[in-house]
Amino acid sequence: MKSNLKIIKIMGRPSTKPKDLRDGYYIEVRNKNQKSGVKIRRETIGQLLMAIDEYKENKEVVILGKQENGTLRDVPELAVKL
Repeated sequence: MKSNLKIIKIMGRPSTKPKDLRDGYYIEVRNKNQKSGVKIRRETIGQLLMAIDEYKENKEVVILGKQENGTLRDVPELAVKL
């Protein structure tokens, strides 16, 4: 005989572990004079430069670096171009 009881799953606490970032180039875009912003990922340096040009007029742009295999590294070739 089948039971008509439904299993109710009680939600627990949300995880506190930060999300893993995907590989790519990251910038943080935020409103001027604000502390927090939005992280934006791009696949190539060319796409990253286009995003920086798009946001730099109205927003504050912080270059975070390149994410590779779980580590965030500086982008030396980008520092020369800016």
